[in-house]
Amino acid sequence: MSAPSQSRSLAPSWLSEPDDANALTPLVWPTAATRDGDGVLRLGGIPATALREHFGTPLWVLDEDEVRATARRTLDAFRAAAALHGVQARVYYAGKAFLSAEVVRWVTEEGLAVDVCTGGELAVALAAGADPARLGFHGNNKSVAELEASVEAGIGSIVIDSLIEIERLAAIVDRRGVRQSVLLRVNSGVHAETHDFLATAHEDQKFGFTLTDAAAAASRIRELPGLDLVGLHCHIGSQIFGTAGFEESASRIVELHAELLAGGELPVLNLGGGFGIAYTSVDDPTPIEELAMGIADAVARQCEVRGIPIPNLAFEPGRAIVGRAGVTLYEVGTTKPVEVDGAERLYVSVDGGMSDNPRPALYGAEFSARIASRASDSEPVLVRVVGKHCESGDVVVDAEYLPGDVAPGDLLAVPATGAYCFSLASNYNYVPRPPVVALRGGEARVIVRGESIDDLLARDAGLTGHPEKGIDMPVLSDRSEDK
Repeated sequence: MSAPSQSRSLAPSWLSEPDDANALTPLVWPTAATRDGDGVLRLGGIPATALREHFGTPLWVLDEDEVRATARRTLDAFRAAAALHGVQARVYYAGKAFLSAEVVRWVTEEGLAVDVCTGGELAVALAAGADPARLGFHGNNKSVAELEASVEAGIGSIVIDSLIEIERLAAIVDRRGVRQSVLLRVNSGVHAETHDFLATAHEDQKFGFTLTDAAAAASRIRELPGLDLVGLHCHIGSQIFGTAGFEESASRIVELHAELLAGGELPVLNLGGGFGIAYTSVDDPTPIEELAMGIADAVARQCEVRGIPIPNLAFEPGRAIVGRAGVTLYEVGTTKPVEVDGAERLYVSVDGGMSDNPRPALYGAEFSARIASRASDSEPVLVRVVGKHCESGDVVVDAEYLPGDVAPGDLLAVPATGAYCFSLASNYNYVPRPPVVALRGGEARVIVRGESIDDLLARDAGLTGHPEKGIDMPVLSDRSEDK
C-alpha cells in the first residue's frame, strides 16, 4: 500500500483519519450499539455475527427500541413547544422513510399519526390497524382510485396538490355525500440547503402551489361544499440541520395564513419534516427539542406581529424517527487496491450495493462503515465500499477509513440506514431484496421477509408455463399492399 499520507490526498476534506478505526461514532450508530470483549459489534445486545449466521447477508437490521424511543422523544418535544404557546401539536410519521406493518404499529402505539403518499402506503397503514382518522395523504398525482380509497376509509386529511385534484376530490365526496378535511400544500420559496432532489419548496418543481397561486386555490376549495379547508402545508426539504430555513418558511406561510383567515378559520399549520440525522462523524444534527422550540417560537412571533391567533401545529418527521435505528450488514467479498495519482485507495466489495441502498448513487449521500465481526489493531487505510452491481456508480460508502487488514469474509456494518434504503430498494441485476430484522429485548425477528431468486423467477410470466393473457391486437406492419 502507498504511504498513509499519500492516500489521505484522496480523502474528502471533511474526512479525518480516526485514532481508532473500530470506534463507533456517537449519534451515527444506534444508542445500544456496542462492541463486546471480542470486538464483535452488538446491535440491541445481539452479536452481528449471530445475525449473519441466522439470517444471512445483506441484512437490514432495525432497532425497535430506538424507533420507539425516538418517536416518543419527538412527540414530547413538539407537544411541549406548542403548549408553551397555548396550542396543540400533532406529529405524523412520514411513512415513505420506511413503512411496514410493524413500524406502523410501533409509531402509532407511541402516539404518532402516519403520513402516506400512495395507495400502497395507505393499504399498509390500514392493514396494520392504524386509525384512518389519524392518517394524512400526500402526493402530487393521487389517482381517482387512491382518492376514493382514502375517502372510503375515512382518512383524516388529504393534502391538496393541484387544481385538478380539487375538482377530482370534490366529485368523489359529492357522490358519497360526505365532507373531507383538506390542507393546501404551498411552496414557501425557501431553498433548503440540501441536495436539489431533496429540496421541495422552491418554485420550479412538481409539488404544491406557489405563494402567488395559493389564495385562488384556497378560494376554490371553500366554494365546494364537500371540502373543508383546515389549514396550510409546507415542506422545505430533507436532511436539514438548524432552524433557519424552517423559521424563514414559517414567516412566509404565516403571512399567507393571515390573508386566508378573512375567508374562514384555518386551525392547522403543517410545517412538514426534513429534520436531518448524522450519517458521518462530521454531521451535527440539531436536537429535536431545539428544532421544535425554534419552529414553534417562530410561528408564534409571526402570528403576534400580525395580531392573529396561533394555529395548532403539525409536523412530519420520517428519517429523524427511523434513520439512526437502522444498520445494514454485508459480507466482504473482495478487496482491491487501486492507484490514483500516485496514491492508493482500497476498494472493498460487499454482497449488496445500490439495490439495497441507492442513496449514494441518487444523491451522493455519504455513509460510514465499520468491520462488525472483529476489532483490529491494523493502521487505518482509506477505502471505498462498493457493491456487486454492474455499475461504476454502485457505491455504498464513498470514503471511509477501515483497518488495513479488512479482508474477504469480514462482516461490514453500515449505520444510519433505517430511512430510504428499504423504501428505495430494487432488484437491479436480479438481486433479491434482503429481509428486515427487528431487534427488541435481546431478540431478533423478521418483520419483512427477504426475497429469493426463486421469488424473482416466479414473477416472470415467460417461465411459469402460464403466460398471462393480454389484449388481442391486430398485427401491425410497416409494409402495406395498398398503394
